[in-house]
Amino acid sequence: MNTTTLIKSAVFTIALFTSISGFSQDKMMKKDKMKTEKTVMVGGAEMYPSKTIVANAVNSKDHTTLVAAVKAAGLVDTLSSEGPFTVFAPTNAAFAKLPEGTVETLLKPENLETLQTVLKNHVVAGKINAKDLLKLIKKGNGKATITTVSGGTLTAWLKDKDVYITDQNGNSAKVTIADVNQSNGVIHVIDTVVLPKS
Repeated sequence: MNTTTLIKSAVFTIALFTSISGFSQDKMMKKDKMKTEKTVMVGGAEMYPSKTIVANAVNSKDHTTLVAAVKAAGLVDTLSSEGPFTVFAPTNAAFAKLPEGTVETLLKPENLETLQTVLKNHVVAGKINAKDLLKLIKKGNGKATITTVSGGTLTAWLKDKDVYITDQNGNSAKVTIADVNQSNGVIHVIDTVVLPKS
């Protein structure tokens, strides 16, 4: 093996080692960052504030129906964008409370617009954490009206120490897990689907 080949081989080996160690270091730094983040457990998975709403939601075993609906509605890009958004996220059990066949019907391609409206009725532009929501309820003498991105409204109110969200049809959802922070907003887990005005 001549000197030139030997030098080229050595340079290639160093470059390869450097890129591998750099990649490993990046991976380790990301893992370290995730370890220091204040996470909330939802559906058996940690929700990381450095991840988007969609990136976190896909890991929650309690939100598989919601994730399937968001994908079917073509809203993944929207909820992965910068936002910020406040999402009142119904669990699988919340969707199961709907009349039999409702979810299946909504997921059909011909019902895309209806599905989008239903999902957008759970989303508010801007980040409203629990503290903000309580301030709005207090300011509104016990009730706060919030406009959703679908153009509908939700009413937030307190019962004992729990926050409830009521849709325009009178359906009420209890916030079961508040302040699940995301890189592009916040999620509040709810136990009932809040529907647009029928």
